[in-house]
Amino acid sequence: MSGVHLSVEGALARLTLDNPAKLNAFTPAMLAQLDAHCATLERSADVMCVLVQATGDRAFCAGADIAEWAPLSPFEFARNWVREGHRVFDRLARLSKPTIAVLQAHAFGGGLELAACCDIRVMAPGATLALPEAQVGIVPGWSGTQRLARLLPEPVLKEMALFGRRLDAGRAHALGFVAEVADDPLTVAEGIAAGMANASPRAVEVAKYQIHAGVGEDPSAMIEALGAGMIGASADKAEGVAAFAAKRKPEFPGT
Repeated sequence: MSGVHLSVEGALARLTLDNPAKLNAFTPAMLAQLDAHCATLERSADVMCVLVQATGDRAFCAGADIAEWAPLSPFEFARNWVREGHRVFDRLARLSKPTIAVLQAHAFGGGLELAACCDIRVMAPGATLALPEAQVGIVPGWSGTQRLARLLPEPVLKEMALFGRRLDAGRAHALGFVAEVADDPLTVAEGIAAGMANASPRAVEVAKYQIHAGVGEDPSAMIEALGAGMIGASADKAEGVAAFAAKRKPEFPGT
């Protein structure tokens, strides 16, 4: 059945877009599945890395299924489609686990925005990237003008969003948007993920939070997460909890 599927193999998880008949275009059901899978992954203590991949050889993801959003009223389109998609994509972007997008084929519109949510990207040489929304009378709505503006130079993003130009794999790699171009991007991505085998899961998580705070990816939440982690390991926190449970005045050791 088409959708977004989650599978876990030891420390490696895979989020697979599986709607090849529609070039893996997103439906509301797929957004809901991605949201639920992100919640599952956050609760997993074993998963260290997540691959975001897709079935078929024609497209990684062609964006949002036009048949799903075209009939919506302006109000429904803004609230139920754009805002909901943005929220779910943000959840993927801020996942505590490192993520790798496997671009075996074209990523257009929402598909490119999905890839931008991942920490790094591996791309097939024949794949291209595009923001074709203006060609159907809309604008990017799932962070294409926001998150992508941090990952691509402004003139390049304008080439894509305003003039409809595609970005090929070689140029995407030269710009730093793509980590590696490979004939078999899935195998390369799996190899990159395997490189984390000897890494500290908590150190990786904290490093991701620090980088996100530095580049403006929800910095307030990242800073508070870092602070909470630091205080959560303190003797003061342990004493405060114990004192509350015992209904006594805490005696904080200051460590």
